[in-house]
Amino acid sequence: MSDTRSPAQIEADIISRRAQLAVVLDEIGVRVHPKTMIGDAKAKVASTVDRTAGRAFVAVNRSVSDVKAQFVAEDGSPRLERVIPAALVVLGAVALLTLSSGSSGSSRSSRRSSWRKGR
Repeated sequence: MSDTRSPAQIEADIISRRAQLAVVLDEIGVRVHPKTMIGDAKAKVASTVDRTAGRAFVAVNRSVSDVKAQFVAEDGSPRLERVIPAALVVLGAVALLTLSSGSSGSSRSSRRSSWRKGR
């Protein structure tokens, strides 16, 4: 294969190739620089967190809408046949928790006072 280019053309090509190579090496240097790598890793993590948070938001929003649909009719009025039993269950649970925490608290205080008397 014969080269019909003049020495000046060959020299110009070499200069051009060196400039292109310098640009490529600069890009590689920037890509492998620790600050760039850390920035890229942070961006990937942030993207993953945003995507995960978005999916979680959609799932929670869907769940809330499903629960709301159980207690509110399409016209916006409450479904009393479902609201009242649910409210009674919640009130019963609160009453049980209140009674159980009240009785355990009084037994603790009576144990403390009997211990102090024994001293």
